[in-house]
Amino acid sequence: MAPAAASGGSTLPSGFSVFTTFPDLLFVCEFVFGGLVWILIASSLVPLPLAQGWVMFVSVFCFVATTSLMILYIIGTHGGETSWITLDAAYHCVAALFYLSASVLEALATISMFDGFTYKHYHENIAAVVFAYVVTLIYVVHAVFSLIRWKSS
Repeated sequence: MAPAAASGGSTLPSGFSVFTTFPDLLFVCEFVFGGLVWILIASSLVPLPLAQGWVMFVSVFCFVATTSLMILYIIGTHGGETSWITLDAAYHCVAALFYLSASVLEALATISMFDGFTYKHYHENIAAVVFAYVVTLIYVVHAVFSLIRWKSS
């Protein structure tokens, strides 16, 4: 098992120590890259509306939830309660699964692009797929370390 220092200890940080502890530092990466996925999906043409609708929902939901959770941690709402550690682990596991499904669907939508789409549209969708997988990886890493923190709490 990871040492307490590597997994951020068994408590949640508050204040700006959110930006200095691991895995909570990953909130910044989730925020930046998740926002980038949201922008790329919103600006791309839609070859499969249902699939990209799910991708858009996941990117917006996770962006808003991650931002809210980060702000709640910064203002110290959790008060050191262990239920927040459970919430953190559960949220990041769900977000990782959501983003994995969204990444696969976005890749499917990109692969199935056909005539009528330019290379510019194709490249936008490729960028969205790449960043969706990057965000998926970030959420998976955060989920793993959140589960380690949950287990040790």
